[in-house]
Amino acid sequence: MKKFKLALLIAAHNEAVVIEQTIQSAIAAGMEPRHIYVVDDNSTDGTAKIAAAIVGKPNTLRVKRSGKGLALTKAAKKFDLAARYEWIHIADADGGFAANYFTIFRRTLRVRYAAATGYIRSLPGDSVSQYRVLEYTIGMELHRRFQAFAHTVSVIPGPTSCFRSDVFLAVNFANKSLTEDFDVTLQLHRQNLGKVQFIPKAVAYTQDPQTRQDFTKQISRWNRGIMQGIQRHKIGRRLQRIDIYLSFQVFQNLLLFANYCLLLPYLALTRHSSAIVALSFLLDVAILFSITCLVAAKAERKDIVSAFPQIYLYRWITLFVFMKSLIEVLILRRFKVSEGIWGTAGRRYKTVIAG
Repeated sequence: MKKFKLALLIAAHNEAVVIEQTIQSAIAAGMEPRHIYVVDDNSTDGTAKIAAAIVGKPNTLRVKRSGKGLALTKAAKKFDLAARYEWIHIADADGGFAANYFTIFRRTLRVRYAAATGYIRSLPGDSVSQYRVLEYTIGMELHRRFQAFAHTVSVIPGPTSCFRSDVFLAVNFANKSLTEDFDVTLQLHRQNLGKVQFIPKAVAYTQDPQTRQDFTKQISRWNRGIMQGIQRHKIGRRLQRIDIYLSFQVFQNLLLFANYCLLLPYLALTRHSSAIVALSFLLDVAILFSITCLVAAKAERKDIVSAFPQIYLYRWITLFVFMKSLIEVLILRRFKVSEGIWGTAGRRYKTVIAG
């Protein structure tokens, strides 16, 4: 039996606020409803009913609370996706897709790759979203392009992750990690399953937290999950490209923290002058502001320039959460295993998905 080219699988838990917009966005971006599948991870709102009204009840599945990774595994088995499709695209329930996203994906996918990922952009929101414009633009334009060239893609992110069907069966999504997408990507590298294709013209959108508290919770989970993966897959103990790349990333953050939080205070104390701290601070602000202006022009988001003071603050919050997570997981040996279950109650909001 000839396989269909591409299936879209969405895992959702209490996403009634956004699930309709996400599915309609996928349809507008080139996915037929009959190829869209939704697994409802025991929602207590109307998520399943809304999804079924759009894609049909046969294409929806309700499971007991499992977490995203296990819910995806159950749904893929129930719908027999690997046998019916060449590629399985996973997406978060709070995201969206630019026009022709799936048309571009189907046209661009190459079987020599094990997986593929597109270009992530932040949906409009408050200051967190403005900070994420900076993060995502630098991440996609510099880091992701380099990773694709060097075959060191470190994470195939939830909003835009696509796997060849045989590869989907070979990896373990129910990996009991706080960040199942990072763990799955490391599995690709460790099992030598193949390279990851970057499709920059395929733009996917993701919704960011609205408050500083939710932002901190989110990046704490992300960073702990990254440290889980580093520990579990023994990153830095082998000579694979991914080991070198991730080790460099960790070292870079450690160096930044040591420079600003240890070295500069030490020099200020020993020289009895705070001038070196002040000059370093001003230089750091100037460099980041210049980068923010360049990103604003590239992303066509002038609003992030006016949000720079908060952007600068979020940058430091991110660094301190990274250090805290590193200590918690790698030194104190906490968060070794997770059920992969978390909630977003009260965090979703209506927004506008660009065309």
